[in-house]
Order: sequence, then C-alpha cells, then structure tokens
Amino acid sequence: MRCLISLSILLCLAGIGGWASAAPIVLERASSGLSLNAQIELLEDSGGQLTIDDMTDPAVQQRFQPAAGRTSVGQSRHPWWIKLQLARASDAPRDWWLAVGAVTLLDLRVYLPDDRSGWTQRQAGERVAHAAGRDHDYRRMLFRLPELGEQPLTLYLRSYDPAGNSFPLNIWQLSDLERQATHENLALGLIYGVILALLLYNLFILLALRDRAYLWYVLATTGGLVFILSMTGHGFQYLWPDAAVPVWLDRITLPSLWGLFVTRFTQELLYTKRGLPWAHRLLGAGCALYLVALLINALGLRAEAALLIALIPIATVPTALISASIRWYQGFFPARLYLFGYGSILTSTVILLLRAAGIIQPGNFTAYLFPLAVAAESILFSFALAYRIQMLKQEKAAALELADREKTARLTQMQTSADELQTAVALRTAELAAANLNLCEREQALQHAAFHDPLTDLPNRRYLIERVEVALADAQRRAETAALMLIDLDHFKPINDNHGHDAGDLMLRTIAQRLSQHVRSNDMVARLGGDEFAVLIGGPEAEQHAREIAERLLAELAQPVLYGALQLVVTISIGVALYPRHGEQFTSLYKAADGALYRAKARGRSGFALCGAAGEPSTDACLHLDVLKVPNGLL
Repeated sequence: MRCLISLSILLCLAGIGGWASAAPIVLERASSGLSLNAQIELLEDSGGQLTIDDMTDPAVQQRFQPAAGRTSVGQSRHPWWIKLQLARASDAPRDWWLAVGAVTLLDLRVYLPDDRSGWTQRQAGERVAHAAGRDHDYRRMLFRLPELGEQPLTLYLRSYDPAGNSFPLNIWQLSDLERQATHENLALGLIYGVILALLLYNLFILLALRDRAYLWYVLATTGGLVFILSMTGHGFQYLWPDAAVPVWLDRITLPSLWGLFVTRFTQELLYTKRGLPWAHRLLGAGCALYLVALLINALGLRAEAALLIALIPIATVPTALISASIRWYQGFFPARLYLFGYGSILTSTVILLLRAAGIIQPGNFTAYLFPLAVAAESILFSFALAYRIQMLKQEKAAALELADREKTARLTQMQTSADELQTAVALRTAELAAANLNLCEREQALQHAAFHDPLTDLPNRRYLIERVEVALADAQRRAETAALMLIDLDHFKPINDNHGHDAGDLMLRTIAQRLSQHVRSNDMVARLGGDEFAVLIGGPEAEQHAREIAERLLAELAQPVLYGALQLVVTISIGVALYPRHGEQFTSLYKAADGALYRAKARGRSGFALCGAAGEPSTDACLHLDVLKVPNGLL
C-alpha cells in the first residue's frame, strides 16, 4: 500500500511538471531482437547508496538521463541504474524476454514489479552461478519479463563492475532468440575449432621438439581460447556453470595470463635476449606487471587491476612491433608473419580497451572481432614457428658443414638436393598460386551470382536487403531520410502469354537498362523477382528525388520495346515509402511501400503512390493511365 501511495504522489508530481520520464518503448509484433538502448535512462549511483525503494523519490528520478543509444559507460567505481519502460501494441505478443549482452559483468541486478506492488530482485553476473543469473540456458543474461498488459511496464537494472560497465539490452521472443543463438554458436564454433586444431597440432610438435617457443605458443593459444570462451559466455555456460566465476577465470585474470604468454612468446620467437636486449628487458617488465595485475586482482582490487592491464600494452605493444620490424629488416621472415598476426590482435585489443573505457559502444562487430583476431593470430604464429624450425635446421646444416670440411662432396650433394627441392617447391608454389587465383576468380563469380539477378544483372533481393540496412544506418547517423520505391510492370503477363518468354525476357532486360539509366548514380536499382523491381534512394532530399524519379520513370519506361516487327508496351505502378516516417527497418519499409504499390494499382495502375499521402495520380500519371494501358502489351 505504501508503494501505491508513493507511486500516486509521483504521478501527480509528474502531471504538475516536477519531473519528466521518457516515453515507454512500444513493442510491436516485429520487435523481437530490437535494441532498447536508444530509449533507456541512466543514473550513476555515486557511493552506491541507492536501493530500489529510492526509485519512487522524484529527486532520484530527476537524476536519470537519457542513454542516447549508449551501451557502455566504461570503468566506474560506482553502480549504474538503468530505467526501462515497455508498452505493448494491441497486436503484439504479451510474453517477452530481456537479454543483457554484457557477458563478463561482475554484478547485475534486475528489479521486476511483482503482484504486490513491490519488486522482485534477480541477481546475475559473475557473482552467481550461470543458471541462477538467467531464466533460460543462454550464453548471455536472459530474463523473462512479466506479461505485458494494457499499462506500461517499468523495470530497473543495477550494473556494477569497476573493470567496466556495459549493458546492451535487447528484447526478444524466445523462439527468435533460439534461432539467433543457433547461428551464433555455429559461427563461434568454427572459430573455436580452428584455434583448437592449431593448439593440438603445435602441442604435438612441442612434445616432439621440446622447444620453448612452442611452449609459449601453446600456452598463449590456450589462454586466448579460454579468454574468448569467457568473453562470448560459452565458458561460463559450459565449462564452469555451477558456481560463481572464480577469480582465476574472471575478466582480469584471463587477459592478464594471455598477455603474459604472448609477451613471452614474442621474446622467444624474435630472439630478443640475444639480438635486442633493450626490447627483451622492456618485454620482461611487461610480464612482471601482468603478474602484479594478477596479484592485486586476487586481493580484490579489480578496478586497479583493470587499469593496469589497460596501461601495460602502452609499453609492450610498441616494443613488440619495433622488435619485429627490426628483425624483419634483418631478414628474419617469421617476424613478418608475427607483425601480421600481432597487428590483428593489436587492433582487436585496442577496440576491447576502448569498449572497456566506454569510448566505443559494444556491438556485434566488436563482439566477434577479438575471436577472429585470435584465430588469425594462431594461424600466422603457427606459420612463423614452422618457418623458425626450418631456419634452425638450416643453421644446424651450416654448422655441420663448417665443422666437417672433409665431407665436402657429400655436403655438395646435399646442397644439390636442397636446390632441387627448392625448385620443386617453387614450382609447386607457382601451381598453388595459380590454383588460388582461379579459386578467387571463381569465388568472385559465385559472390556476384549470389547477389545479382541472372537475367538483368541487377542486384537481387538479398543484396537489396543488405544495402537497405546499411543505408538506413547511415541515414540514421546523418539524420537524413531514405526512400524505398517498389515498381511493378502492368500488363506484363499478356506479353509472355502471347509472344513467349523470349519477348518477356527482352522486355525485362530493357526495363532494367532504362531503370539504371534514369535514376541517379548513387541510387540502387534491384530486381526482386518476376516483373517487380525496387529502387533505393538516399540523401537529404530523398522524398523529392523519389517523386522526380517516379515521374521520370512513368514516362520513360512506357516507351515501346521493339521485338522483331512488334512494339511491346507495358506501363508501371510505383509505391514509395520513406525512412524513418514509414518504417525504420527493411521489413516495415518494404511493407509500407508494397501497400502504396497496391493502392497505385487499385487506382487504375500506371501511376505512383506515396505511403500515407492522398495517393491521387498526377496529371502526367493520368495521361499515362489513359493512353498507355494496352491489355495485350502491343501498340
């Protein structure tokens, strides 16, 4: 009862204008997978004194600020509160699931309203077991929301991690999430398999050669594999699910061990102790600092340890890169492979540090970047080790030649055999290069075939969908509009029926050429299938350009097409939808344009309709409608 009275007082104060709240997020039938961070509110809890009961205080509510799309606030010693309001459209499902994309978060608490006007607390993160921190077996934290009714649902989350707070929020239908999880597991499983195969391969070589460089490679690859398992959440889900994440598997220890092993591998591979003593000392100091980070993290100083492992690469990374560059200049080929592999890791590590600092917001691309970089690094480092062993063999052969001059003839024969082997290797390498070139050309042809229509050579529906998503994201960043234009040929079927498919194919190819010629160079024309085409129009004046292009196409595409002695004619109907007015995703935008297209056809065809407009055809469109509608496609 006390909560109800407090809530009533707050509502009255809001009506008077005391404090304002963001509008609830309205969930539609197609909202599954929607990111919520654009409409949530954040509050930094300095000192960590606030409780869920304090959320009814207007003064506390006034401190909430819009997240403006942020999914991370970086390293902070204070908890952060997230306020989320959800509402349901009349045709939307009632049951929804909230997914929190942060995997290695120390402590997350979710407060859901209960039936007694109070709150139910759910705790998740590394402080509790995997199953206790989610309502469904998933690598990320997942919570089932109360059934959405007519009134908006308000819930709160409390995030605390001195090493970095991130909270990417998505709303899901469980069936959609399970399909998404299947695709994610397949992609990540391929990465794990590559790394594990290289790990086992080089482990066997280590057991045979007992070489220290292979030892540190195996340790670095093992550390990297466990690290990315932890980052993706699969480690917590499958390897240590029955208890809280121990300190020796948390987000500080694993990157520290991995950094330590990679640094030691660098020293061994590049022979820094023998050839670059200054670099060897700096890299050794980096290893010592990683051990310090492990120690202070074990003592509970998580924020200090996170800061330290973020600072260590400032010294070790330039040192490793300079050392590899020097060794490459000296003719040491593994240094080149090391640079390529370490460059990919460096790029991904910088992005990870920027994510931890809140400068870059987490996303799908950045989530997969580090596992891919570790896989690339493992492959290149493995090649570097193999080449290093070959060099060791060559050095041993040269030493034997100097030590045993009386065996000159035998050594000469060995050299001749080596030359023949080198020639064979060069010949085989050339053959492989030619095969790779042919493979690349075939792959490019397949790529083109996958994204283009074989009849008109226009982009197909699949390519259009990818381009629309990119264009909408770009339009959102630039605060611009975009237009999707659907074009359907009128009276096309009689041409196929009366004159055969050759005539129909000729008409489609000609229409495709005219479409490409009469739109702007930065607009995209695609064939969706059959006699349906689409045009994607961008830029600050997308609506005006869409109208102009539609009028121009109504005139130009109605011109006759010569098929032998016959003149074939079709007219077109056009439906136009605008982003973001009529839709913010391809599905909704396509549906709006398709509805406008059907309205254009219902008015008599040979015209265009803009979604949401009055839909009456222009004078020119009416002229086309009266003159150019020929049932059999002939003049």
